[in-house]
Amino acid sequence: MGQPKKIRFRARSIHPAWFILAICFVNIFINYGIRLGYSVVLPEMLKSFHIGRRQAGDIFNAYLFAYFIISPFTGHLTDRFGARRVIPFFGILLGSGTLLMGTSNSLLSASLSFALVGAGASAMWIPVLTVIQRWFSETRRGLALGILSSGTGLGFAVMGSLHPLIIEAWGWRFSWYLPGMAALCMVAVNALMLRSSPEDSGLHPWSEGDRCGARGSARHEYSRGSGKYTSILKSGNFWTVGLSYFFITIALYTITTFMVDYAHNSLHLSFARASLLAPIHGFAQIAGVLSIPILSDFIGRKRTLMLSNTAIGISALGILFSRSHWPSLCVSVGVLGIFYGITWPMYGACAGDYFEREHIGSVIGAWTPFYGIGAVSAHRIAGHLRDLTGSFTVPFVFAVITALAASTLLLLLRTQSTGCNPPDAIRRI
Repeated sequence: MGQPKKIRFRARSIHPAWFILAICFVNIFINYGIRLGYSVVLPEMLKSFHIGRRQAGDIFNAYLFAYFIISPFTGHLTDRFGARRVIPFFGILLGSGTLLMGTSNSLLSASLSFALVGAGASAMWIPVLTVIQRWFSETRRGLALGILSSGTGLGFAVMGSLHPLIIEAWGWRFSWYLPGMAALCMVAVNALMLRSSPEDSGLHPWSEGDRCGARGSARHEYSRGSGKYTSILKSGNFWTVGLSYFFITIALYTITTFMVDYAHNSLHLSFARASLLAPIHGFAQIAGVLSIPILSDFIGRKRTLMLSNTAIGISALGILFSRSHWPSLCVSVGVLGIFYGITWPMYGACAGDYFEREHIGSVIGAWTPFYGIGAVSAHRIAGHLRDLTGSFTVPFVFAVITALAASTLLLLLRTQSTGCNPPDAIRRI
């Protein structure tokens, strides 16, 4: 008596987790369509503002600055108030900032507007990852995150195709107005239909059943009653994953930022051919996120990330040694893209595997500075090494070393287990 009755669905029924995943997918699709679409709209904006590319970079840096500063707090807010409140609130900022981008007429106004977009976008990754990890059991988390992450590449591909048509028909400002209105429409959808966790509806995560209980998680490193951030920061696993995240970010940003420059200016390929490496990389991402995260449900996130980070290092070597041999270069960039796409959701999934479900958002948020510092460091270090040596050999070898360091660090991850399948023994035979 007094216990809420658990709702059970027949095998043929669709679990609400899939509706939550669909809503989150659309959030990711719109958010990354806006974020990555900036590079497509940029040439037209340059003509209107009469600014250079360094100043255009400052506009995007305004986005990144707001994103990195606010992201850790969105994770904490999600754990405290729930994603159903956090995502719609920041969705208003995302949509409003995107609309304001369409009205901007100077470097300052565009920077402030895109900073507002970055503030709103800070809740379109960590809280979304948190929701999905709470709605899907550990043994299906990789599948769900793979489907979710395909929205990043698809958003860029679709919006990248639509922007030229929109610009030709109505001008570049409508390339901001339309996705801005879409983001504001999702505010209502999220507020009305999103649920922060299955427990809010008296349910278990999909595919969990009664095996471990809706909240049972004795394998995690700290108890629910302890000080949250103190316990997180005292965890060896937190620092192990964070440092690995830092190193793999350096490796990925070093290669992806400079691969077209390398192909065009170092390998002396035509710009048209060198630019083809970008869509090869993008489509390979989609293939990766729809396949490898499912594998992680069987072999565990730790082994998957070690495999992925090692493959990234090998693909970086492949890019370096392919030289101007076009097929080999394409294969190496494709392999890099496959594992690039899974990196971010798989590191996010570690929060659910090694920490309490109630604190997932705070953990992912606390890892964001590792990503931010790694991204900035990659551009600074790789660019300096390229200018110093006059070659991309040293920066790319540096990327290989950091990728292997990211893989090696994960050997230090500790797993505690009780009755449930541990993260690295899921369905072990």
